Amino acid sequence: MNSTIPYREKVVIAGLLTPEMDRSLFEEDMHEMELLCQTAGAEVAMVFRQQRSRIATGTYIGMGKIREIRSAMRTCGADTLVIDAHLAPGQIKSIEQTVQGKVIDRGQLILDIFAMHARTSEARLQVELAQMRMLYPRLTHAWTHFSQQVGGIGTRGPGEKQLEVDRRLVQKRITDLKRKLLKIERGRVIQRGGRGALFRAALVGYTNVGKSSLLNILCGSSVLVEDKLFATLDTSTRRSYIPGAGNIIISDTVGLLRKLPHHLIASFRSTLTEVSEAHLLLVVMDASSNWIEQQMTTVEEVLEDLSAETVPRLIVFNKIDLVDDPFVRKRLALRWPEALFVSAFDKKSVAALKTAISESVREFTNARIKDDLILHTTKQYLRDDG
Repeated sequence: MNSTIPYREKVVIAGLLTPEMDRSLFEEDMHEMELLCQTAGAEVAMVFRQQRSRIATGTYIGMGKIREIRSAMRTCGADTLVIDAHLAPGQIKSIEQTVQGKVIDRGQLILDIFAMHARTSEARLQVELAQMRMLYPRLTHAWTHFSQQVGGIGTRGPGEKQLEVDRRLVQKRITDLKRKLLKIERGRVIQRGGRGALFRAALVGYTNVGKSSLLNILCGSSVLVEDKLFATLDTSTRRSYIPGAGNIIISDTVGLLRKLPHHLIASFRSTLTEVSEAHLLLVVMDASSNWIEQQMTTVEEVLEDLSAETVPRLIVFNKIDLVDDPFVRKRLALRWPEALFVSAFDKKSVAALKTAISESVREFTNARIKDDLILHTTKQYLRDDG
């Protein structure tokens, strides 16, 4: 039988370590870059780690290293260089001219993965909005061959006109996308209103820590689960019955990652409003990860950016069945004494998680009853006082 072998683009990864950077965090970023490239369907041929006292203005990692990478790319047959940084258009142009191949940065790579995994119309709109926001400042670079810098008869006018036309088209598309997303957001607000006064919990955390698996277990749903970065981009909301608490609403949000493009965070902000409006945040971490501290810091920063730092939270260490070393679990328990340790394959630990959620629901209900009582008493006192 004839079979076709799917094409896998060969890529070379490069990263820069400067004295002010933490080496362990740098290694985590490089490991994530390999996973991101694999998720995008690429084959990682080589990984370069460059150490410099500071960032090179024109080429980020230095011209000498760029030439070394160019030679390696020709040797291994790689067509693309992926750099672990958010590069300026001028830097990308300079590097491309030297390596004579395609150059993309971390932001472009993540956007490409999001575009691959966007399944609903909202996710596609959000990804396109992020792409348009990233494209707009790069238009000047894209049309420099028609600009006044080149000179010559017949090049100045048409070039400037084409650049302005492209800018207007991109601006118009950004406006249209914002309008469509606003319409979807209004529909989501109506849906939230239809849920009444039900308790709302939101699963938040790093990408690929098992949030969707926990949602399926807690709600008996069948949300897509894959061992990939950003396997799901859409916020999935399900109703769940928790013994001792009754029916509640649980939402699974898009996974987080260090150094996410700010265009992407801005585009997905409407989706992440589920986090700031939740009554309880289930902060899910991968117990088997070597970079829990750094991932927790990333989650904290995003929650603060979403004005959700005051929302009550419950830390849940998932995939505890993958931790063979008892000292690792002991260290996590000492560092986060209030955390729960859960495995999707362990009914006892899932039951403990439901019990913890039930306690949070009861605390919230009691607090709301107390607030209502205080409000009623205050109003009654003001009426009696005249």
